[in-house]
Amino acid sequence: MRIGYPCLNRSIGCTPSKTFRLASYTEERLEQTIAANLACLQKILEYNVEHGLLFLRITSDLVPFASHEICTYSWQEQFADIFQGLGDYCKKHGFRISMHPDQFVLLNAPDAGVLERSIRELAYQSAVLDLMGLDRTAKIQIHVGGVYGDKAASMDRFVENYSQLDKTIRARLVIENDERLYAVADCRKIHDRTGIPVILDTFHHSLNNQGEPVQTALSILAETWTSQEGLPMVDYSSQQEGKRPGAHAEHIVSEDFSRFLGDSKPCDFDLMLEIKDKEKSANLALALAAEDFRLVTRSA
Repeated sequence: MRIGYPCLNRSIGCTPSKTFRLASYTEERLEQTIAANLACLQKILEYNVEHGLLFLRITSDLVPFASHEICTYSWQEQFADIFQGLGDYCKKHGFRISMHPDQFVLLNAPDAGVLERSIRELAYQSAVLDLMGLDRTAKIQIHVGGVYGDKAASMDRFVENYSQLDKTIRARLVIENDERLYAVADCRKIHDRTGIPVILDTFHHSLNNQGEPVQTALSILAETWTSQEGLPMVDYSSQQEGKRPGAHAEHIVSEDFSRFLGDSKPCDFDLMLEIKDKEKSANLALALAAEDFRLVTRSA
């Protein structure tokens, strides 16, 4: 079990998701921004190695406008060596890497334009992981999407559109349950038709389920992962007090997290902490899991 956090590190003084307005787009500005973002990503990786946090979700904004039609700049070619170096560093230190597009990526959208833009975004994120030379354990996680008035038809549309994707994208994709529309059981049905692995989001599962305890849900979804895909991936968070149901907590709740570790045994997985204070909570989670037999904090 590797433990990690998504996208940003609040301790190191830079961001890997620097961007700019579309109206200000120039290739020179894009090149400078990509270079700065990749340099910051390297710093995050170095911080994580030092602290034993070997699971990282890379920001979708690493290459601004990469999936927008305005971007004709050959960033893949220009930054190939840097991406390869980042990937080599990840492999050397035993990192698990993932990405997670924004909510506008909808493979079951009935609108052709939305679908086209979604596929372009997935192609961009797949290209990032390919340029890093990472194997199939580096995943891009998405939600199933909307219901659009007919859940069965929307699931059928997801299956059909997924089957039409380039195989390089399909090899990266995983789906996760959400807090309102698609529960673990729905995602498992889609897996049975496509082979796509399923992530358990434990917080969403607490809000949208069919009565399955966490350990049961983990066991069900572990069956959707092959050895090529690596360990199952799990997202963890808890409720922010005083906020709407589903609002992620600012800081990890030690008692809740320790209970989760106990409830999830003996299932093994890589754990992404969707907690707002990022590495601060991730470091505490490592301490709380220090005696857990599943924990990995350095490469073998």
